[in-house]
Amino acid sequence: MSKFNANELSDFARYYGFHYDGINPYALVKEILVEMNRGLEGLSSSLPMIPSYITPITHIPPGKTVLALDAGGTNLRTSLIYFNENGEAVAQGTKKTPMPGTNGQLNANEFFSEIADAAIPLLKDTKIEGIGFTFSYPMEITSDADGILISFSKEVDAPDVVGKAIGRGLREALAAKGCKYDGPIVLLNDTVATLLSGIASISPDGEPARTRNDFGVKSGPVVGFILGTGFNTAYPEVNIPKIKFNSNSSPQIIVCETGNFDVHYRGQLDIEYDNTTKNPGSYYLEKAAAGAYLGPLTLYILKQAVKDKVIQFKKSNELLNMPHLETRVLNEFIRAPLSAQGPLGSLFAHSENDALAGVQYISSIITERGALFSAAVLAATIEHMNHGFEPYSPVRIAVEGTTYMIYKGMRRSFESYLHQMLFNDKPQPYVVTPVEQASLYGAAVAALSRK
Repeated sequence: MSKFNANELSDFARYYGFHYDGINPYALVKEILVEMNRGLEGLSSSLPMIPSYITPITHIPPGKTVLALDAGGTNLRTSLIYFNENGEAVAQGTKKTPMPGTNGQLNANEFFSEIADAAIPLLKDTKIEGIGFTFSYPMEITSDADGILISFSKEVDAPDVVGKAIGRGLREALAAKGCKYDGPIVLLNDTVATLLSGIASISPDGEPARTRNDFGVKSGPVVGFILGTGFNTAYPEVNIPKIKFNSNSSPQIIVCETGNFDVHYRGQLDIEYDNTTKNPGSYYLEKAAAGAYLGPLTLYILKQAVKDKVIQFKKSNELLNMPHLETRVLNEFIRAPLSAQGPLGSLFAHSENDALAGVQYISSIITERGALFSAAVLAATIEHMNHGFEPYSPVRIAVEGTTYMIYKGMRRSFESYLHQMLFNDKPQPYVVTPVEQASLYGAAVAALSRK
């Protein structure tokens, strides 16, 4: 069995092009900025920069109540959200029901009828200011903030709904049941919801508790960042040439689809792994950093390390024959490698700690690179928005996602890289804050963003 050799493993990573030390972070930020600008212009770009037609409100008026809906993969959540005197969101009467179409096929009328049935009990005795609807399926957002469904995932069986406007369908279903509602219905995706939930949950000065603002200073913007199963970013934009939008006073949220960024820092094994995925040739950045791919990518690279004999152990063939490695399982291993448990840890005998160290070492390199890519995206976004924010009005980064929260090493490295990038030239005030119930709270803020 080979001895653990950090230099040899690092050279292996450099040879195959996945070592983070081959990446110039500041050049990467500039590349992302170029793609962002091209996407906003409507030119060819790996960042489509999708308009949401939602303006993030800077101040939430107290005493307002809205209906928030969240359609996820298996459940539909409904809640009345009340904004208290501090502008903080308070959920009331939250209920969870099966997502329409997950218990048998529905036509469009049946689909919208079930959503209306879930909403009406909360509407009966409450005056609401609007309805916000986080709909976590591909949509084309229209200029009136409705969403035209493009497709459902395999869990939902309601093909008749594809091509329909979700907000309009809900409004008509409510009316058919005698619930006449003529206020706004705002559709949004989960990245926009994460951004908007940051407005409700992160203090304007970035502190955990909301403090007084006797100077009347305008709060800094909120960026929505998802690093979970997938990867995405949303931010407020003042100039979108491709739709002839230009407004410094009322910016519009842009969904960047940053997981699709065409990363040039890819090596041979990244390219080979990409060709094994369901969508080769796209979502390069997501495949290097997000939870849907970290496990499978790491397994692919570990198999090459075994073939090249930089990692050797008695059950090497079992790793080579392993068909799949979930990111969740990989995280359990790298969090407790010495426990020798799970599909990965159980492959190593107690005398094979050198091989165990090699697996942990390579996994750390892959994690570090993912953190670097993630930080560069946020640094580019903040640099793109930078119009001289004051130190007491930080950019507020609202983060949602299990890869950021629990994947070993990701959060620490991401925040370290981000700090280096933003403070390289001069201090750039920012805070990074995980947000809870982003889909519901974001939907609630969206409901107030449009009158």
